[in-house]
Amino acid sequence: MLKKRSSLNFNPDGSSFLWLPQDEYSGRTFYDRWRFFNWPDPTNGHVNYINRTAAFEKRLVYFEDDGTVIMKADDASRLERGVFRDSIRIESLTTYNTGLFVLDLNRAPWGCAVWPAFWTVGGNWPHLGEIDIIEGVHDNEHNQVAWHTAPAFTGTVSSSTGHPHTDCNAFINHNSGCGITEWSRASYGPFFDVQGGGVFAMKWDENDISVWSFYRAAVPRDIVDGTPNPSEWGIPSARLHSSQCDIGKYFANHSIIFDITFCGDWAGNSYATSGCPGTCEERLMDPKNFEVYRKQLVAGDISPVSAAAPSAALGLSAGVALLATFLGVLAL
Repeated sequence: MLKKRSSLNFNPDGSSFLWLPQDEYSGRTFYDRWRFFNWPDPTNGHVNYINRTAAFEKRLVYFEDDGTVIMKADDASRLERGVFRDSIRIESLTTYNTGLFVLDLNRAPWGCAVWPAFWTVGGNWPHLGEIDIIEGVHDNEHNQVAWHTAPAFTGTVSSSTGHPHTDCNAFINHNSGCGITEWSRASYGPFFDVQGGGVFAMKWDENDISVWSFYRAAVPRDIVDGTPNPSEWGIPSARLHSSQCDIGKYFANHSIIFDITFCGDWAGNSYATSGCPGTCEERLMDPKNFEVYRKQLVAGDISPVSAAAPSAALGLSAGVALLATFLGVLAL
């Protein structure tokens, strides 16, 4: 939890500023300020998004005794071919223009046919922009950060690996936008889960929009202490620079969104080349494909797992649950 204090930050011109707590989403009040989206998936996923009442009744959203927030898709129902699986999509009632968004996750969904995301988006898509902070499909081991914008956007998106993008137009290239794949295998999927999750942060101000991810052992001390200071975090995984882009014009009035979908425009279209068995539609039918296992610490020495080892070798199965301990939004 972020404490009610902040440390001094500096703009590129040397002027100083503070990030001050604005909103906190955590514990048993986490879901109080969210809208449960229950319409057809805009990304054509094979998913049935359910409303707030149904979500709590079916325990697709609930809380653990320690206040950990659970958000998951149905992992119990056997479906007939062509029937969509129940899941969750929530959107914050509050909209934001700039901010520092810090999310602490213990575990995130992954596995064949699964497509989870944590993102922000403005109305009249894509004219007020979209920022994808966490996104991936299947058994990917690397998170993808992306920006999607209106056609007239001009700017530069860079990554820690030095690969730039200049055209984030959502209406071309199958809406791939400016996508940056993180270098760390601990940013998504089985390796993210097995080492205890981590923290994702997105800084959005007049200087840039930057995204960082930290696996559990690498979370900066200032975040743990509740005084986040992005200027001390090093090079971000991805950054949209303001030097060639009017950030306020192309990114405005964003809601925060969590969703877990299946198949659809990305996970469905990439299924045949993913190495996953059968078809995406077939994968959706059996609930055993979406079982959720907890990590259990055991005594003794554990041999390292090779990079090519399947997810089962990590003691985990493809899961559809997101376990969050905190989402904080700070304002300038």
